[in-house]
Amino acid sequence: MADTLIWTGSYTADAGGNGEGIGALRARPDGALESLGLAVACESPSFLAVHPTLPVVYAVHEHARTVRAYRRTGAAGLEPFGRPWSAGAAACHVAIDPRGHFLVVACWSDGQVLLYELDHDGDITSRTAADRSQDPYGAGRPSRAHATLMLQDGRIMTTDLGHDVLRLWDYVPGEGLRAVQQVILPKDSGPRHLVQHPGGTVFVVTEYSIEAAAVRAGADGRFALAAIGPAGVEEASDGDAAAEIALSPDGRHAYVGVRGSNRICTLRIGNDGTLLEPVADTPSGGNWPRHHLLRDGWLHVAHERSNDVVTFRLDPESGLPAGPAGRLETGSPTALILGGDA
Repeated sequence: MADTLIWTGSYTADAGGNGEGIGALRARPDGALESLGLAVACESPSFLAVHPTLPVVYAVHEHARTVRAYRRTGAAGLEPFGRPWSAGAAACHVAIDPRGHFLVVACWSDGQVLLYELDHDGDITSRTAADRSQDPYGAGRPSRAHATLMLQDGRIMTTDLGHDVLRLWDYVPGEGLRAVQQVILPKDSGPRHLVQHPGGTVFVVTEYSIEAAAVRAGADGRFALAAIGPAGVEEASDGDAAAEIALSPDGRHAYVGVRGSNRICTLRIGNDGTLLEPVADTPSGGNWPRHHLLRDGWLHVAHERSNDVVTFRLDPESGLPAGPAGRLETGSPTALILGGDA
């Protein structure tokens, strides 16, 4: 089994963080992580996406309000590719189309959802803003776009944790995103990140209510809320904020990070991929688990405030994290993204 490259996003000095830019880690088959150093210096690349076929990485620079492409150089280096493109306020997430045709950027502070088309070299060529969200509860709350998921059927789903909605889009080449549906979640739940099960169900973690929601498409292709319940066994504490949700490769378990109480919640997936049942909460091993990544039976947890990545071995039967098995220091990590062979 080969070593794997992991790119790390971070908060830098412009956001009060300790990072320096995009970092590179070598992940070994035994779970150990090794720092390969700074891939490229840049301001607060808080989330990253990797081109599906080209050696190109995309970063949102949250406080600079830009998105930019970086081309891989050498074993673990990156260099700017093309020019930076403007994004919205607090651009916090970037996702790439599986065919490499476009990016979608979500902006937390002003709620914008932006589409950037790509050329055959992976360079950004255009920018289009999608329709703005409207608060379905009529409460006048600010829109807070937060994440994007490329669905199995080719559509795009985005979260708005300010308006408690999931929005579905079609991509129209040369025009951008066309709204096709929205799914309304309970008021003040705060849908943040999301992932799709091989069976088609989309699981959503809610930042404010610390829950996991399941939405599923019917025969007509329209999604509806199927279930929602606590993400963890323990009740949420004051100051808790849920962060990432990720699935095990076999689709039997989901893992939710909860900042504040600093835990990883393991949930069992049942009923043919439509049901989530919390089974255990495990201390995350650091402070403020902002993002986590599953890889070959290992769970790597990025702690923004304790400046480290903590690794757990996953029990192959129960799915529960065991350990911690290792800890690597790195400045204010905000994202862990697989980058291919190291």
